[in-house]
Parts: sequence; C-alpha cells; structure tokens
Amino acid sequence: MATGIKDKVAIIGMGCTRFGERWDAGTHQLLAEALDEALADAGIERRQIEAAWSGSCMDNVNVGNSAIPASLALRLDGIPVSRMENMCATGTEALRGAAYAVASGAVDFALAVGVEKLKDTGYGGLPAPYKGTLNDLWLPLGSAPAGFAQLAAGYRARHGVSKEQLKKALAHVSWKSHQNGVLSPKAHLRKAVTMEQILAAPMIAEPLGLYDCCGVSDGAAAAIVTTPEIARALGKKDMVTIKAIQLSISSGIESTTGQWDGSHVRNTRAAAKRAYAEAGITDPRRQLSLMEVHDCFSITELVTMEDLFVSQDGHAVHDILDGFYDRGGSGVPCQVDGGLKCFGHPIAASGLRMAYEVYNQLLGRAGERQLKSPSLGLTHNLGGVPYLGIAALSILGLH
Repeated sequence: MATGIKDKVAIIGMGCTRFGERWDAGTHQLLAEALDEALADAGIERRQIEAAWSGSCMDNVNVGNSAIPASLALRLDGIPVSRMENMCATGTEALRGAAYAVASGAVDFALAVGVEKLKDTGYGGLPAPYKGTLNDLWLPLGSAPAGFAQLAAGYRARHGVSKEQLKKALAHVSWKSHQNGVLSPKAHLRKAVTMEQILAAPMIAEPLGLYDCCGVSDGAAAAIVTTPEIARALGKKDMVTIKAIQLSISSGIESTTGQWDGSHVRNTRAAAKRAYAEAGITDPRRQLSLMEVHDCFSITELVTMEDLFVSQDGHAVHDILDGFYDRGGSGVPCQVDGGLKCFGHPIAASGLRMAYEVYNQLLGRAGERQLKSPSLGLTHNLGGVPYLGIAALSILGLH
C-alpha cells in the first residue's frame, strides 16, 4: 500500500536568483547562480549530486527540449538529467521528480532546478507555446487575463458578492503583496502602492485592473534534496522535510460538462485533499504557518484560499478584508515575499521560488520578512486556466 513521502525527503540546500529583467545574465548564468547558492547552503560538492530534474516551460530558444543545455551549464557530468515541463507547475514538478528519486532509495542526493528567460522573447506577456489541440481547439483567441476574469464572474454569481465588495477584496490582495515585496531583495517589483492607486488603475479584463495582474520576468531557483538520515550526518540540526507533494491535472471535464460552475478550481481542491492527507493536516486554517500561492491574478489568490480549504466557500472576501492573510494578521500569512505580483512569473522557476521562501522562513533566515516561529508552509502552483489546467502543491515543515 502506498504510504506517500512524508518526512522521507529533506531539503538541505536552496538557491534563488534575483528575479527581474535580467539583461545581465543568460539562461546558463541564471542556472549556475541558483545552483551555486544551493550547493553552498547544502554544504556538499557538485560531484555528489546523482540525478537532476531541470524545469523549463517556454524557454525553448535558450534551453531547448532536452536536458543537455542544463547539464552543460551546471557541469553535471555523466549523471541522469531530465528536462521537465508542466506549464506553471514546472518548478514543483522538478522538485517532485527529485524528491521521489530520494524517497525511493534510487539516489542519495538529487537536484531540482527551474529557469526561464522571458524578457527577451519579444512578447509583452507570455508567448503561445501550445499550438495544436490546446491552443487551437480549447483556447482560440483566449488570453490569461480574460480566462481568470471569468473566474471572478463565476465566483460572484455563486456567492452573491457585489462588484464593489469583490473589487475591494482584490485590491487588498494586491496591496498586501506589494507591501510585502518591499522587503524582498530578490523581487522584481519592490514598490509599495496604495489602495487608491490599485482601484484607479487601467482595466485589463473586468474586474482585473493593472495591479491585479502579475508580470513576467527572468529567474531561476534550485533545491538539493536527500534523506533525513544523510542530512543529520552532514550536521543539519534544523531540518526542513517534505510533508507532501501532489499534482492534479484537468481532463477537460470543466469545459465539456455541466459539473463546474466557474466559481472555483477543481484541480486545486483535488490536489489539496491529497496533500493534506499525505501530510496529516486536518485543519489547514489553524495548522499552516504560511502560504505561497499562485497569484498570477488577484482573483486567483482569493479563490485559492477557498480551494485550499483555509477559507470557507464564499468567505474568502471577508477573510481578506479582515486582514486574515496579512503579515501580522490574525490568520495565515500569504505571499510574505510579495508573490508572483512582485517577483513576476518566470514560469519554471516560480514553484521553486515559493519553496525557497517557505524553506528560509522555516529556518528563520528570511531577514526583515521573518515570521514568528513558523513550522509548516504550503506552496501552490496553478497552470493553464481555471477550466483547463494543472494544480501542484507542496507542504514543507520542520522535522
């Protein structure tokens, strides 16, 4: 019988580049920057890594479809290296591959890395990489802001939330992230904004204004994992272990049947249920210390609070306006580093960047952002659109 990977894998080293318009570095340099920090943190040598999972979603020009460029850039001589791609869940997917390799006993040390160089693609936002069935059949003339704006309409219709109340809650989501992002030296955008600025910003896709949408950026992040026993032998006294990693992918049922009302993301709920069961979490609202979720748009973060069962259905608006998810609020701090809103979204790096923040918070190394005695943190990625996508969760905790 399957038992999951709870506490079978320890993260002993993590690295993360500064996110932003990294005209100063190419993809290979970003990869090396993230790995160098992870190796120094782990206290091991490059030659001790026995397998690696390299994530890249849209960077085909710089990285290509094989793992060879990552192996070359990181000098991973003669070991198995796999190239991962699973839309916005790519970074968490790379961590899942590395963690499963260690948990299975196949290797002692494994590497997960994610990188994306998007600012020099020639696009203002994201390019359209999925030609054929996905783009042409399911998403003709679609856009990310439009797809997630529909989530807002579905949420309002189901829960009877007024347009004004929803806009205030969405503005608070963005305001909170920008306040937090000021304290993150590696964030792309480090400028606080006022509620008035957010509410007066140009409209992108009703009800999503400029500050409700995250941007794209360049960046890389990396994690080195091993067993808790090996971590102790290396002298790691404070140890972060993986409590759960779960992934859920849409079969298209949301778009082709009447089983979905457009007010939530089914895949996040499915992945969350399995992750909580694997981690032994029965009350996430009280047990989680912090969350890093996929705030590609402010409405996504709002709905995710309910999809993760931290807020009751229809109550996320009230929890947000009450400051439940604020730093120093009464509940679970969310996006304590500024999230995608302030880091931007170099697709394959985002999931590992989230884990990097949780990891440093758990070890008490987050500097000005440090929370008081966190013990359990969650990361969440959402790829695609609400009606056709991927949800990935990791839960990390002290061991």
